[in-house]
Amino acid sequence: MKLPDKRCSIESAISRIRDGSTVMVGGFGVPGTPMTLIRALVEHGARDLTVIKNDANEPDLGIDHLLQSGQVSRLITTHLGLNSHAIALMNEGRIQVEFNAQGILAERIRAGGAGIGAVLSDIGIGTELAEGKQVVEVAGKPHLVETALRADVALIHADQADTFGNLTYAATAQNFNPLMAMAADGVIAEAETVLLPGGLDANQIHTTGVFIDYLVELTDLSEEYAVVQR
Repeated sequence: MKLPDKRCSIESAISRIRDGSTVMVGGFGVPGTPMTLIRALVEHGARDLTVIKNDANEPDLGIDHLLQSGQVSRLITTHLGLNSHAIALMNEGRIQVEFNAQGILAERIRAGGAGIGAVLSDIGIGTELAEGKQVVEVAGKPHLVETALRADVALIHADQADTFGNLTYAATAQNFNPLMAMAADGVIAEAETVLLPGGLDANQIHTTGVFIDYLVELTDLSEEYAVVQR
C-alpha cells in the first residue's frame, strides 16, 4: 500500500479553520512555534478563536499577531509575562485568560490525546487556579479535577518530516508539539525539511504520520524563527 502524500498549500490547510474554533498552537517560547502557520491564520481571518498555547510569545512575535488582529477571544495558557500586549488585553477585558500550572496544561492536553476525560492533581488547591473547579478526595487529600483539553485544530512546527507526516522535533520543541498532535480533530504541521518515506530514521520519529492531516513544507524561514539560535 502506498502511503498518502499529505503535503498541501498553506492556504488550503488553514482555510479549514472556522470562526469559533479551538486551536492548539505548539511551541515552548520561540522553539517549536509554527510562525508561518500563525501568519497564515491571521491572513485567513477566522475570529472568536480559543487558543491553547503554553505561552503568549512576545510582542510582535508568534501568537501575538493573532492577539493584535483581534482574532482571539479566549487564551488557555501558563503565563503572559513576556507579552505586555497580552497582559493589557486581559486587564482591559478584551480577552478571557485561563491560567494553568505548566505541567497541568501539558497533562490536560496529554489526557485529551489519550482519550481520558480528566486528571486529578493537588496542585493549586487553595489558590485562584482552583476557582470553579470540582474538588474530590483521594487517599484523604483534596484533588482538583482537571478536565482534558482537545481542539478542533492543532498547529505544530517540526524540524523534519516525511511526506506521510512522520515528524521529528528539535530540542525543546518536543515539549508541547507531540502532545498537541494527538489532541486535535485536525492537525496541520509545518516542517523545515520534508523527505520521502524512509528518509527519516524510524527510531528518531517523535510523532507518527497517522496523527497528521496536512503538511506544509517551509521554503524559507522568517526572522521570527531566528530569535533563538539552535
